[in-house]
Amino acid sequence: MAVLDDYLGVSQELADWSVLQGLCQVDVIRHALPNLDDAAKALAPYDVLCHLRERTAMPRTLIERLPNLKFMTVTGKTHRTMDLAAATERGIAVTNVSAHLKASNATPELTWALILAVARHVPFEDRQLRAGRWQNTLGLLLEGKTLGLLGLGRVGQRVAAIGQAFGMQVIAWSPNLTTEAAAFFGVQRVAKEALFAQSDVLSVHVVLSERSRHLVGRAELALMRHTALLVNTARGPIVDEAALVEALASGRLAGAGLDVFENEPLAPDHPLCAMDQVVLTPHLGYGTRETFSGFYRSTVQGLLAYFKGEPLELLNPQVRSAA
Repeated sequence: MAVLDDYLGVSQELADWSVLQGLCQVDVIRHALPNLDDAAKALAPYDVLCHLRERTAMPRTLIERLPNLKFMTVTGKTHRTMDLAAATERGIAVTNVSAHLKASNATPELTWALILAVARHVPFEDRQLRAGRWQNTLGLLLEGKTLGLLGLGRVGQRVAAIGQAFGMQVIAWSPNLTTEAAAFFGVQRVAKEALFAQSDVLSVHVVLSERSRHLVGRAELALMRHTALLVNTARGPIVDEAALVEALASGRLAGAGLDVFENEPLAPDHPLCAMDQVVLTPHLGYGTRETFSGFYRSTVQGLLAYFKGEPLELLNPQVRSAA
């Protein structure tokens, strides 16, 4: 079996894999698999693959090139880049091994790290100070400003509460958000256009789907104040990246904090990397020791159950009935 995408090499220290001794050989793949051919070659020998979130995509074209694959674990409620139908047709069982932690604040905390870093130019001033230049920018005071939330689910609710603690007015919109649901969290529901027009800080917290892809596009960015900031810790394709680059380069938007991108990893020659008003992090939203420990411990438990023939809750139960 292979543990995929353990970039930091922490999987083996954060869980006790020794319980699998004698049941399987555990290999760890620490690097990203950049294309279909590389992925097919690297993964072809394995019977079992353990995914970390959605780092390695599993389209039909890859699944069909993995002749030995019988079982996969995924550390999330869904794996949007996995073709579950293709896995089912091949008789490959797929189970969710979420960490089962209490609602994690990892992503809300990173969201606020980005908001504060962009608002007060923290990375830029750090670089300037190290180069001998003292006080180069004026920051944005958040108290009294308007925080706009594109989505008020679990993450958005926590971000809202922290914004309120900063003394910000919080507004929100999403396709299914009601006035009553927003009011329960002390948030004002507004129309979509008003969300973009009124926000001093706009933070993205909707789920990626075909409906939300490029939900933040040129038209929406054009509604925003030229002093406004945009933060995205949800999924990269929700924001039209080319339109965002244009808005930032032209001064149409004052700054951005981004943890997610249309294509990951982000290329070092991407235009965003050259912009001082942009703070970038490499998809760290859920990346805490506590979260990863929960992921890997749950993965080991799922593997142990699989190898011992114990019942598992499959994302594709048809495989079990077919077997």
